[in-house]
Amino acid sequence: MPDRCDILILGGGIAGMSLAAHLPGGLDVRLWEAEDHLATHTTGRSAAMFEPNYGNPDIRALAEASFPVLERLGVLSPRGVLMVANDTEVGDFEAELQKGVLDEISLDAACGHVPILNRDAIVRAGYSAQARDIDVMGLFGHFRKTARDRGVIIETGCRATRIEAGSDGWTVEAGDRVVTAGKLVNAAGAWADDVAEIAGVARKGLQPLRRSIAVLPPPGGHDVRRWPMLLSASESWYGKPEGGSWLVSPAEEMPVPPHDAYVEDLDLAEGLDRYAAHVTVPVTRVNASWAGLRSFLPDRRPAVGFERGAPGFFWLAGQGGYGIMTSPALGAFAAACLTGGSLPDTVDPAALAPERLGWTA
Repeated sequence: MPDRCDILILGGGIAGMSLAAHLPGGLDVRLWEAEDHLATHTTGRSAAMFEPNYGNPDIRALAEASFPVLERLGVLSPRGVLMVANDTEVGDFEAELQKGVLDEISLDAACGHVPILNRDAIVRAGYSAQARDIDVMGLFGHFRKTARDRGVIIETGCRATRIEAGSDGWTVEAGDRVVTAGKLVNAAGAWADDVAEIAGVARKGLQPLRRSIAVLPPPGGHDVRRWPMLLSASESWYGKPEGGSWLVSPAEEMPVPPHDAYVEDLDLAEGLDRYAAHVTVPVTRVNASWAGLRSFLPDRRPAVGFERGAPGFFWLAGQGGYGIMTSPALGAFAAACLTGGSLPDTVDPAALAPERLGWTA
């Protein structure tokens, strides 16, 4: 006879763990992570920042609702964003100014923030102090501890290979583990469509997009720790301090199948060239590099809710590049949807309902 539980969450990243942390007590909840370690892929490779004006209106509403929690947990620290534009990016820069987020500043002021800027390449600059760094693993650790304190059983190395619906719920098999759950949560990140397919549920068109990072030594020996994030107006590259190093990303969105992401050398080199054209210190050494996946649904909003026609199958997927900064509010919202609790008025449930997509891929 298979083991039984009330809720089985598939996925041990920030989505599944934030949901587990927000579920009410008194439920038998299990969380299975396919890899040998939690937060192996997107969550563990995130250079996340809290930027309240990032994303569509639903994402911004979730970020706004998450901010007080992130602040209370002490996982935010000041950073700021400096956006720069060359002569081909003036239109992009003007569009950003119209959003009312950036304050245009002089090139002298921009160089005061980041002294390696190339004045011959940059024609406009804007600054926002609202952006903050997020201690991703600190936040994840809070969710994990909260979930465990509430009795959630967390297991790794449990890759689901069979998922079947029955009259008593969903039976899931992973190696020698078999569990029947009244409700099954698909929080499998880049693999969420694959999990749905195993369960006989329609795919939603989830697309993982690869993004890579180069870890550089501090340019010119500068102390970069107080520098803001440096971003091109066309979002074709960015730089960001991290632990005394300087991270540079091509900011690419390369469609790929779900996999253990790795850096494509050509993409990284092209991105570093774009970055290097805007600074006075050449890139002479890359200390390390890595890549991660940011998985989006077609309308760039997550899917949160039950699958119509598959009772008990619950989606929590497609957070894209917003999953860390929205996780407190989205975890609370998903928990209320899953258990029939009182829904927060953060976002219209219909905006995130899986059936809004209306097609399969």
